[in-house]
Amino acid sequence: MSLSSRSAVAIHALTMLARPGDRSLTSAEIADSLASNPVLVRRILACLRDAGLVWSTEGRGGGWSLARAPREISLYDAYAAVEAGPILSRHAHPPSDQCAVGRHMQALLEVEFQDAERAMEERLGRTTIAHLLRQVLDRERELAAQNR
Repeated sequence: MSLSSRSAVAIHALTMLARPGDRSLTSAEIADSLASNPVLVRRILACLRDAGLVWSTEGRGGGWSLARAPREISLYDAYAAVEAGPILSRHAHPPSDQCAVGRHMQALLEVEFQDAERAMEERLGRTTIAHLLRQVLDRERELAAQNR
């Protein structure tokens, strides 16, 4: 299995929920920002809820909110909540034992792929939703200044 867009959707949703203001957001509001379908967003939010990153309230005025402070949620937390399995695809079937390359390739690639996946996980773990939100707000200020 390879990395899907679920991580990007999850991180986008978490960053939206981290914006200043004590207001829950509906899945439709988040979907509008993503230019996506609210059903897809609800599926992602359900995974984030199961991981303890968001919570929801039902009924009028209900919606989704962060369950933890943005500085306590890393990009890796979001990734781990919505992705399953290894990032890099392995051989679909075992290679031939009759070939010198085939005999060894699976074991060699496994080491390389595990190292690459650990590096990605470590990198995502260094960035928080609060950090991304600061960058978004900084870019918005720059954009507003340019448009004056």
